[in-house]
Amino acid sequence: MPEKRMGHMSQEHLKGLKRFDFQRVMKDLLIAILLAAIVALKFVDVIADMGMQLPLMHLVQEWVLLGLSAFGCVYLIIDIRRRTSAMQHLNHNLTLSDAKLASLSTELREARHAYSSTIQEQFLAWGLTPSEQQVALLLLKGLSLQEIASVRETREKTVRQQASNIYGKAGLEGRHALAAWFLEDFVTDSAA
Repeated sequence: MPEKRMGHMSQEHLKGLKRFDFQRVMKDLLIAILLAAIVALKFVDVIADMGMQLPLMHLVQEWVLLGLSAFGCVYLIIDIRRRTSAMQHLNHNLTLSDAKLASLSTELREARHAYSSTIQEQFLAWGLTPSEQQVALLLLKGLSLQEIASVRETREKTVRQQASNIYGKAGLEGRHALAAWFLEDFVTDSAA
């Protein structure tokens, strides 16, 4: 269940990033277009001013403003391209991460299913009754005898007797030995 939520959140996050990125790029692009229009109009103005024989100081001021505007426009366009490229790279990495997470989630589900099957097979090999199998699973999950009795709607004394039967059939000394038996088997298999 958590895997689905994480994947769902990632997809929603990815959509949100794309939407935010698109809006931001469009805003920056609009600013760049307006700045380019100002540069073009300023250039036309400077050319017109040169034909009017205006003072040199005025023309220098116009050229400086034109140069700064052109520099700002070019810088903004380069920055937009850089950020767009970076966001595409991040979106690609997020997509790859989601795929890896989905793959790991699938592998984890398969491993959990295989481990659960192994536990059930061992319970059958020990000759546990269906009730004892339920109690044994709850013991492996770490529930107390009182909690198991509550979950199974039986008396604690009954659960205690079933637990004792489980340990006897398995040839184990208690709940810790039961958990260790499966954990040791699991750790040994994965370490090999």
